[in-house]
Amino acid sequence: MTTMTMTASAGPSLPSPPGSTHSRRMTNRMTNRYSVNAMYSLAAEQDVELEDDLARAQKRLRDLKSRISSQSKKNFVLERDVRYLDSRIALLIQNRMAADEKREVAETLEEIDEDSGLWPDERRMGQYANLFFLLQSEPRHVASLCRLVSLSEIDTLLQTVMFTLYGNQYEQREEHLLLTMFQSVLSAQFETTNEFGSLLRANTPVSRMMTTYTRRGPGQSYLKSVLADRINSLIEHKDLNLEINPLKVYEQMIQQIEEDSGTLPPSLPRGVPPEVAAANPDVQAIIVPRLTMLMEIANTFLATIIDSMETVPYGIRWICKQIRSLTRRKYPEASDASICSLIGGFFFLRFINPAIVTPQAYMLVDGVPAKHPRRTLTLIAKMLQNLANKPSYAKEQYMMSLNPFVETNKVRMNQFLNALCEVGDFYESLELDQYMALSKKDLQINITLNELYNTHSLLMQHMDTLSPNDRHHLRILLDELGPAPAQVPRKENRSIELPLYSRWETPIQDLSTALMSDSVTQNDINYMEAKSIFVQLLRSMPQLADRRPVDLAALAERAATSKDPLLVRRGIKVQALLSELDAAGVVERQDGYKIMQDEVAAEMVHLGNAKEKVVLETRSLESVYKTICDHNNYLRSQLEQYKAYLQNVRLTSSKDKGAGGGVGVVTVNGKEKKQAKNTVLGPYRFTHSQFEKEGIIMDSNVPENRRMNIYFNITSPTPGTFIIALHFKGREKPILEMDLKIDDLLEKQKDHQAMLDLEYVQLNVPKVLALFNKLFSKRR
Repeated sequence: MTTMTMTASAGPSLPSPPGSTHSRRMTNRMTNRYSVNAMYSLAAEQDVELEDDLARAQKRLRDLKSRISSQSKKNFVLERDVRYLDSRIALLIQNRMAADEKREVAETLEEIDEDSGLWPDERRMGQYANLFFLLQSEPRHVASLCRLVSLSEIDTLLQTVMFTLYGNQYEQREEHLLLTMFQSVLSAQFETTNEFGSLLRANTPVSRMMTTYTRRGPGQSYLKSVLADRINSLIEHKDLNLEINPLKVYEQMIQQIEEDSGTLPPSLPRGVPPEVAAANPDVQAIIVPRLTMLMEIANTFLATIIDSMETVPYGIRWICKQIRSLTRRKYPEASDASICSLIGGFFFLRFINPAIVTPQAYMLVDGVPAKHPRRTLTLIAKMLQNLANKPSYAKEQYMMSLNPFVETNKVRMNQFLNALCEVGDFYESLELDQYMALSKKDLQINITLNELYNTHSLLMQHMDTLSPNDRHHLRILLDELGPAPAQVPRKENRSIELPLYSRWETPIQDLSTALMSDSVTQNDINYMEAKSIFVQLLRSMPQLADRRPVDLAALAERAATSKDPLLVRRGIKVQALLSELDAAGVVERQDGYKIMQDEVAAEMVHLGNAKEKVVLETRSLESVYKTICDHNNYLRSQLEQYKAYLQNVRLTSSKDKGAGGGVGVVTVNGKEKKQAKNTVLGPYRFTHSQFEKEGIIMDSNVPENRRMNIYFNITSPTPGTFIIALHFKGREKPILEMDLKIDDLLEKQKDHQAMLDLEYVQLNVPKVLALFNKLFSKRR
């Protein structure tokens, strides 16, 4: 809704007739920031159809924001499906899963049939419309529910809350209501936490909520605009090794010496303890310049983040503000540094650093970064975390070497974290937003049947806690609805457009009457309406919009005598309003209605600037939308792989009920009775260049001039077990052999570890799984 964009530049306060005492008074609803004038303009615009450049640009931006909100929800659901299948499909293929669990996995891969299933009847739809209006407009109910559900239930509820109930991620009213819910949840978290050190750190529904919030469109847009260029410029340097762990540096050093000379001197034994590696002068000489470079890179990241403070989404900053406020209230003796550590724990630990460590998951880069830059990004994130959140070197003593970065930037970081909290509250504007919502005719949410029924079910489970009083609105609605319907099969889980309205709130029919109060007179209403019509006329007749000063009387006359019926009605209406205002002494015809003339001119300048901002925001969000769609395609490709695996399982299971191998490697204890139980399959031979071409090799430490002599042999001695052997032409024995269990690869994939390290080469885990599937799934 375009009318929800509120700014401090809404215009000066209402003028008054001579002798009036109410010129600067505000309604009870608003502070100085939100004048009645702005409120009227916002409401009046809702029913006006304008077709100027600004209106068209705003419509494009609204449509784009709507698509981003919708696509974000789809990605959230797909990511959850992929996580679930990562953890379950191994059991399925190894035949360690019950029949109902197999059915659940199969249903996760089914496409939704929008023409199947039954809709709730009209009476029930009306009850749900009332219930979800209440949940959306009174966030305390959802806040309480989020604290009551279990960790296993929170993701499904968060999907409904973050992407459905408050799913319009760029609509101010829904954003403010969602933040109000956050405040309630955070307040309860602070009340129930006894130890300062454990605040917001455990894996709880609250922490999951905070992380999920950062994945909404505005958060993703910020991360892309601030971090993408910085990360992409770093990962271009694939060979830049900034490892500072002495043990790893020592191992890499002796490996290089052995490759160059063919032997290792006795003074450099393998398998030394960390303290011996750290004491080695050559290791120290390698690490020192790396420390300098790491601190330089971390400083550029920090500077970029600090400089971006004004573009941090309002909601992220507001949550930081609540953390500071609640901490000060509960722990008045807490130092500023301690409070900043909590703010940093949210802003960096749950928002910034995950995007730095796994930029591919946040759609900031194409593909997975190579080994060395990936390690550098991890170290940068550790440095920022140690700076923002009390350093902990218990497990990684080598990070102590980077302490100068922490000491140098500690004050700067705390200033930034405190500055993040300096944002205004929105309670007055939320009251206005709620008021405006009552004049909307199209308040609705897009919700699936299972989201509807799951939320209903959770509310029923906790009804006595959420609404113990029989007269409470929530209790009345739940009593009327009765028990929640069962979840429908996935293929019948259609989306419905659910209108939202309340039996206890009366929609606003007449704006002027609704605005009337002790401090808003009919003259005020007339003035606001006249100004609004003049702005509409100028937007409808752009050839007049740039003329200064604006001749209001001539503009009204031109509209009233035009050939456009709509302009004629507006022209006649505004002429009548000017006459009434002139007679009342609010404006003066003799000076050309100067006070209104100035305000209309100022509004047109503001709208011109608004158009530029809308166009710039649209360009920025188009990039975000493309990235979100690309991520959606990637997730869908993963699900397609799972469908292929599942199909293979079904085929082989129908022949034999034996045990299987793993994802993409469907195996049974014997394809035919005559076949040996554990037939060795392979070897299958691949060259280094073949693996590179297929993208299976992510990174290679093999010198360029030796790669043509390298090849791989892959065998499967038993179901679910594989051997990758790295060979050099002319040598009988392999240089390296690695035994792989399918469970290990599945675990890596589930944990988003895309790399399989074979010492000399690093392989892509999903592509290795796909290769195993292709080689072995139909051969057992």
